[in-house]
Amino acid sequence: MKQINKITLLTLLLPFYCISQIPEYYSTINFDLTGDDLKEELTTLITTTHTNELVYTPDVWNTLKQGDLDPENNENVLLIYGYEDNDSDPDNDRTRDKDLSCHTTSCAGKWVREHVYPRSLGNPNLGYEQAGSDAHSLRAVDYNMNGSRSNRRFANGSGNATTLSGWLFYPGDEWKGDIARMMMYMYVRYQSQCLATTVGSGNTTYSNDMPDIFLEWNAEDPVSTYEVNRNNVINNMQGNRNPFIDNPYLATIIWNGPSADNTWLLNNDNFTKNDIAVYPTITTGIVYIDNINNQNYTHTIYNMMGQKVNSTVTDNQIEITDRTRGIYILNITIGNTTKSFRIMLK
Repeated sequence: MKQINKITLLTLLLPFYCISQIPEYYSTINFDLTGDDLKEELTTLITTTHTNELVYTPDVWNTLKQGDLDPENNENVLLIYGYEDNDSDPDNDRTRDKDLSCHTTSCAGKWVREHVYPRSLGNPNLGYEQAGSDAHSLRAVDYNMNGSRSNRRFANGSGNATTLSGWLFYPGDEWKGDIARMMMYMYVRYQSQCLATTVGSGNTTYSNDMPDIFLEWNAEDPVSTYEVNRNNVINNMQGNRNPFIDNPYLATIIWNGPSADNTWLLNNDNFTKNDIAVYPTITTGIVYIDNINNQNYTHTIYNMMGQKVNSTVTDNQIEITDRTRGIYILNITIGNTTKSFRIMLK
């Protein structure tokens, strides 16, 4: 989700996040595992901690009115797939008064509940209980936008949300990462009832059970403050969390594909903590990379608003060209693994 401020790898906004520290919620997970073995452990965790099944009405309404609040205006909810508040067309609205939810048959200009994993695509149908009332897959949405999406499968695209030929739907640049992480959750939580390949179109070259688009969207569209807040609200309401919001890199470990943000600095064999050193971490703008094993790497730098910052690199020396004082996150990627470093610009 790009329009909302991003959280990239390290964040000060979530109380239990620390550098390299895995939250207590995941204490039973063996993160030395990969692929299906790790997926199965996460399935057990998010199933056994799903201790409160929400009633579709009123529990889901109440959850969305808290979890879908706009971080910039808590009188509004964010509308999934929405992108424009300043034209005369309410169907594409991005935000709406949280109290304008629809509980009648006349819903134009109001918001309703979107099953992001469509009920009809579940096997069996999700209904309105269990998977059908799981708030991790339900979002506030404009009534008519909900009708436009219908039960169309997700497909690649660019720009704003739009329907595509072949009964497909692109959710929009701002929302594609959210969609990917929600569909990953639904597949891991409900398994064969909510196959990712049923709701996502296109190739499955990285893994035969996860569409490429979801792995690519997960990497391209980092987690937002809104997603983190939402995950916390749902955790309080129904007991479990979406692991792919807490750490998008879990998807990379399970299904391969492009390297997503590695919030907990999980390591693998080709990138250990001793491979790369960064210094000084308090600087006036220049940091040095001690590339011990002379591996090829790429780097990106983000400020604490989640915005990518311009930088130049010469002979393992990185210069932050934006000299605004503050905290920055330097991400070093080797192969499919990313490690992050906190840099203070003084």
